[in-house]
Amino acid sequence: MKSIIITIGDELLIGQVINTNAAYIAGKLNSAGIEVRRVLTIGDEHHEILAALEESYPKFDVIVITGGLGPTHDDVTKKAVCTFFHTDLISSPDARKNIEQFLKSRSHSWSDAAEEQTHVPRGSTIIPNKLGTASGILFEREGKHVIVMPGVPYEMEGMMEDFIVPYFTERNTGKVVLHRTLKTTGIPESMLAAKLGDLKDLLGKATLAFLPSPSGVRMRITVVDPNRSAAETLIRDIESRIREKVEKYIYGADNEELEEIVGRVLAERKLTIAVAESCTGGLIADRITNVPGSSNYFERGIVAYSNESKIRLLDVPEKLIEKYGAVSKDVAEAMARGIREAARVDIGLSTTGIAGPSGGSAEKPVGTVWIGYSYKNETRAVKFQFGTERLRIKERAAQAALELVRRKILRIE
Repeated sequence: MKSIIITIGDELLIGQVINTNAAYIAGKLNSAGIEVRRVLTIGDEHHEILAALEESYPKFDVIVITGGLGPTHDDVTKKAVCTFFHTDLISSPDARKNIEQFLKSRSHSWSDAAEEQTHVPRGSTIIPNKLGTASGILFEREGKHVIVMPGVPYEMEGMMEDFIVPYFTERNTGKVVLHRTLKTTGIPESMLAAKLGDLKDLLGKATLAFLPSPSGVRMRITVVDPNRSAAETLIRDIESRIREKVEKYIYGADNEELEEIVGRVLAERKLTIAVAESCTGGLIADRITNVPGSSNYFERGIVAYSNESKIRLLDVPEKLIEKYGAVSKDVAEAMARGIREAARVDIGLSTTGIAGPSGGSAEKPVGTVWIGYSYKNETRAVKFQFGTERLRIKERAAQAALELVRRKILRIE
């Protein structure tokens, strides 16, 4: 089945809001065996929505629309859908029940806006909204499916998970589209490709996409097959062969984040960690504590930005800073050792660097970062160069620091 995703909203067209809905929907449709051929973004105009439907309906089996389902004057999607299907809006008992339950759970009273939200196109199937008042809408005509959902991301995501994906998975008798994404860090795309060698021999009828980002390169394996079992077997086999070649650079798969992997490894080995950050400004601690259960292994994080704080909070000898500068191997090691001893944890981790745009020199250009690691009798620091853009330097440094911990614990060289 071929599909198009239509996202509605002037805020998307002017760049005020990033269109994350399209990416999320595309991933979920693919998981249900529906091929996404096009993504279209249009404004909150009746004639724009109607034109998009008229153009897309003959070409696609599935049309997924998000946005414009609210009760205000600029929410015109339902009316445009009614025009397209030559129907009208009626008050739905099912929609009313869903809204009543939602408002009750939030201790909100009934309102004119809530009454407006009970109106849905006649002849449509209601998609329940557990997280809001705007019901989703499904039209099935002549083998075609038109799905309309709210533009609020978490409301749309709930409908995709609870209704849309199960709906199409049960009905899909055609090709199965499977993806597996392997996440790497610390190696550029060109080197990854070189290590993998001839992709034709490696992949066969599957495909492999390299998706670089500031924190690493994702490798997405895609397999299309009429038989799900055969597709799953092939994707596992390809993943195994890729891992044989570049295993040490792969830290996780699909939606796994590096901080989750590091946290899991720390918890499994009953190790504790504390972080002393300078140039990363607390980003490492933020990422570690994003993981539920991180209190079991994360003791504290200190942002020691000034030289004085490094001396006073981490017991970094003043003479080291005077002799080598705050951005140096010696200071990074002293910071890592200092936080480990102060927090009485197994592992101390530190960052010190020049995030720019000023402050660099010929010897220490912008982007220079030292990452320190201290564990038992081993304390060392590693030097990195992360470019010249401030936020990317911080992002890359935090990623490299977490990866250093992963590799040291797992003894990956």
